[in-house]
Amino acid sequence: MTNDIVVQNREIISVGELNRSAKYLLENNFSNVSVLGEISNLASPSSGHLYFTLKDEDGAIRCAMFKNQNQKLNFVPKNGDKCILVGQVSIYAQRGDYQIIVKSLEQSGFGNLMQKFEALKNKLDHEGLFDKNIKLKIPTSPKHTCIVTSSSTAAFQDIISTVNRRAPNSQISLSEAMVQGDNAHISIINALNRVINFNENNPSNIIDLVVLSRGGGSIEDLWCFNNEELAREIFSFPIPIISAVGHEIDFTICDFVADIRVPTPTASAELITEHNFKLFDNLVMLKNNIIKNFERYLSQMSQSIEFSRSRLKSPSALLREKSQRLDNYDLRLQKERIAIISRKTNLIESFKSAIDFHNPILKVNKNSDQLDSLFNNLQKLIKAKVKSTKKEIYKYHKNLEILSPLSILERGYSILLSNDGVAIKSSNEVKQGEKLSAKLSKGSISVEVKEKYE
Repeated sequence: MTNDIVVQNREIISVGELNRSAKYLLENNFSNVSVLGEISNLASPSSGHLYFTLKDEDGAIRCAMFKNQNQKLNFVPKNGDKCILVGQVSIYAQRGDYQIIVKSLEQSGFGNLMQKFEALKNKLDHEGLFDKNIKLKIPTSPKHTCIVTSSSTAAFQDIISTVNRRAPNSQISLSEAMVQGDNAHISIINALNRVINFNENNPSNIIDLVVLSRGGGSIEDLWCFNNEELAREIFSFPIPIISAVGHEIDFTICDFVADIRVPTPTASAELITEHNFKLFDNLVMLKNNIIKNFERYLSQMSQSIEFSRSRLKSPSALLREKSQRLDNYDLRLQKERIAIISRKTNLIESFKSAIDFHNPILKVNKNSDQLDSLFNNLQKLIKAKVKSTKKEIYKYHKNLEILSPLSILERGYSILLSNDGVAIKSSNEVKQGEKLSAKLSKGSISVEVKEKYE
């Protein structure tokens, strides 16, 4: 009796053989699959491996991620995480368990968004949109600042309250825009265009600084600020832009392409009011010093008067004399008071004149005129260079026409070609009786070698 078990001429295989055959088929046909699902039943033994179940509404599958792979993770997986894994479908032959051997694991949504973010960032950086050398200079003391944001955001209220506290006379405008959602980037671009239109219609009160602002949030909440169209709009925008999006840890594409990035909306308000705030503090300090000096002088004069009064004697004549002297002191005090006020007033005017003289806006305007002049000169030089280059090209073109083989053919010469189309340079390259082709200026003819001469 044979040891093989045969039923109706069919071979019966073992469970292990079946599992091994299924393992071979799965691993060869599903070697690199990407699967989306939610982590559950997560186990982390001391070996460093990870074991979990990936599930969705329709099913579940066991997964194993070995130590050498999970050490590459940039997050700590936990139950409930929605993730995308890449792995090989297999079977644990000893138990017949259907499973995925995980090669990589990333959080759904966040991971994809970060990949898109890095790809766009690298693209724009390569094109030069982040170049610090071409960014516009932020005005030291902006005359008219426009905030591009939603009026309902806490960020806008923070900016307004900070500006009112530090520099209440600052002119602040709002260009309303959506700062979250699928079409938010279009709304922001429209808001920027309204700023341009405002300047065109109000040349005496132009906006010289724009703040793009929004409070913090998730990467999904801030995703409109990672839009390529918006980034290119900011790059080409003619007015300096401050990016005040999110918190200090949040970075968007707009941060890199803007002329300057600040960590919070409040920081943008502090930046645009810094000069005026310092100037206001200096004026307050100067005022307090003047008042203190004046009060000190009045105190000294009062003490002197009291001392004089203490020396008065009872006789009426002496009293009248001292009274006259007191009147003189009083008159002198009044004159000195007027003189002090006049000197301090002149000093304040001098400070104001110095502040106006060192106003950076005047220097910026002067440098701007110089740049315009240099730009006009550059255009003239470019035109002259283009003209001279055209002349050189024309001369080279004429020389090429003279040296062209076609020109030689037009003078009655021809080119002999072999059957392979190779030009004949010597009689040694042909045989008697060989048929050749003669290339003429117009058309070609077939010739036969009757005789050849060395």
